[in-house]
Amino acid sequence: KETDTDREISANIRRALMDNKDLSTYAHNVKIITRNGMVTLKGPVRSAEEKKQVETKATEIAGAGKVKV
Repeated sequence: KETDTDREISANIRRALMDNKDLSTYAHNVKIITRNGMVTLKGPVRSAEEKKQVETKATEIAGAGKVKV
């Protein structure tokens, strides 16, 4: 079950992705799953560079070592 902290992390990552207008619709719709502070990102993106941008933004918010793609 998601805790309030997990929901907050997911929401903050989603907000950061949506605010980045350089990302494609695919990247804006990446599934963000947060459990016990660990973030899993799932879904297609347009390029390896875009994947890196999404992963970097999630890591900035969740913390180093807390993001799986």
